[in-house]
Amino acid sequence: MSGVIVTGPPKANLKDVEALARYGVATVSEAMGRTGLLGPLVRPVQQGVRVAGTAVTVLSWPGDNLMIHAAVEQCGEGDLLVVTTTSPCTDGLFGELFATALQRRGVRGVVMNTGIRDTQALREMGFAAWSRAVSAQGTVKATGGSVNVPIAVDGQVIHPGDVILADDDGVVVVPRERARETAERAEAREAKEAATRAAFLDGQLGLDRYGLRETLKELGVEYRAYEEFTGERP
Repeated sequence: MSGVIVTGPPKANLKDVEALARYGVATVSEAMGRTGLLGPLVRPVQQGVRVAGTAVTVLSWPGDNLMIHAAVEQCGEGDLLVVTTTSPCTDGLFGELFATALQRRGVRGVVMNTGIRDTQALREMGFAAWSRAVSAQGTVKATGGSVNVPIAVDGQVIHPGDVILADDDGVVVVPRERARETAERAEAREAKEAATRAAFLDGQLGLDRYGLRETLKELGVEYRAYEEFTGERP
């Protein structure tokens, strides 16, 4: 497998990245019309952490982390490394030594569509990571691949420079050209949810706030008293 290392790709504006970092993955995905989510199998190795950064993408051979070494050189302040392989792989392609090198360069975290290891060390050093598997299985450094090219993870195409937002709920990708628009939509959605939250705290029901009683009626859902439904007295 030959490949290419693309240098200096365009990136989303850092202000837009920081704006998106204020919102959760679910809110941002909803703001994009329920799109952009990576699959539910890509999970965090820590809890209570949210990060957003610009994607440095890696396409590697299964069981081979050579191109992650190459990608470290292309990473800088505010980036987030995203790694996938040419076919499914759960080997531990990434661990504490990689995290040390990336943290030194200002990288905010890693998303692995493969396995990851040294998870306790990653938590202790505060390096955020999401992965498809946790595995101590080692790797080789023998096959060419690519860095900063478009990659696909769970049906989502990730371009270098796109915004990657990750938290306890998973990972979402925001195309760099949509970063500002999505941040604005996420802000509006957050304001709407705040108003709904206040209404629920005041005792209003979702059935009434969202007009769902009429929906139930249209679907033929009926209210029946217990004794009428069962023929028994409560």
